[in-house]
Amino acid sequence: MLFGIAAIVPALFFVIGMVRDRRRLGNAVWLGLTLVLLVLWLVFRATAIGGWSAVVVGYAFVALLLGLGFVLPIALIANGVLMLRREGFGLANLLSLLAGLAIVGVVLAFGFATAHTAPAVDAVIGSLLIVAAYVAFLFVSLLLYSIVYGSIGRRTGFDAVVVLGAGLNGDRVPPLLAARLDRGLHLYRREVGAGRTPLLVVSGGQGADEQVSEAAAMREYLVRRGVPDEAVVLEDQATTTEQNLAYSARLLAERDWTGRAVAVTNNFHVFRAAVLARRLRLRMQIIGAPTAWYFLPSAFLREFAALLTHNPVVHTVTCGALVALHLVLTLT
Repeated sequence: MLFGIAAIVPALFFVIGMVRDRRRLGNAVWLGLTLVLLVLWLVFRATAIGGWSAVVVGYAFVALLLGLGFVLPIALIANGVLMLRREGFGLANLLSLLAGLAIVGVVLAFGFATAHTAPAVDAVIGSLLIVAAYVAFLFVSLLLYSIVYGSIGRRTGFDAVVVLGAGLNGDRVPPLLAARLDRGLHLYRREVGAGRTPLLVVSGGQGADEQVSEAAAMREYLVRRGVPDEAVVLEDQATTTEQNLAYSARLLAERDWTGRAVAVTNNFHVFRAAVLARRLRLRMQIIGAPTAWYFLPSAFLREFAALLTHNPVVHTVTCGALVALHLVLTLT
């Protein structure tokens, strides 16, 4: 009963946060806390009732441990190898492989701790497990909330469609960027069909290994698919997501545009783009385009790492406090 009542508090903060602004990072944390407390309530409730309820909870717990300790790291390592084969060597493409190896390391550390019960060993291994649990909680919370954010919100009634750039292959639009452009084109055509004349903004500068700016390649892609050349507005200076949003908003302001805008990116990138739009004080919704399945694990891990950098002091202090409490309890 205690956990069920306690879950009401973060649930209320979650609802309030959603009403105030769906782009708040705190919404993900409140959602995660609510789910953790609800799971604890279900576990203790089933244990108190006994019988089949306790048996089901026991099997579910064993399945969870096996999934997290064995199936998940194997899947991440396999995905990392696939990423290297299809996308080439690079830190971003190594993330799922490194995450899988890190989970294996945590499992081995836990096994070592259970075989060696010296206080110093318990203190060190326990600290590592606490940090791992904290990071895992944040990752799952942000992942779930990213899915929630991407599934709700307005889908029509836009006066401007901004497509955020991504890397080119020389001067060609790769599949990742093509998915964004196709989604932006779909939104544009739907607004035109409804009798509106929306602006279609393509945003992206030129990288060192690109023959043209991303915006130029994106405009050519859209024009070849029937969009009038005069309907496409170029923003060809941005090199980051934050610049994509800021420069596109500035371009719209220069044209005295005051309507509703939507920015299109890939589904894994939606929530971080929304957080950045909030930081820039932009009233701009973010909509995601589909992404190849094998690309998602590394992409979500990269987004998670980037979101952590938004509040590094908070995460460092929280982890430090949890570890300090553990050390005090273990070594005294």
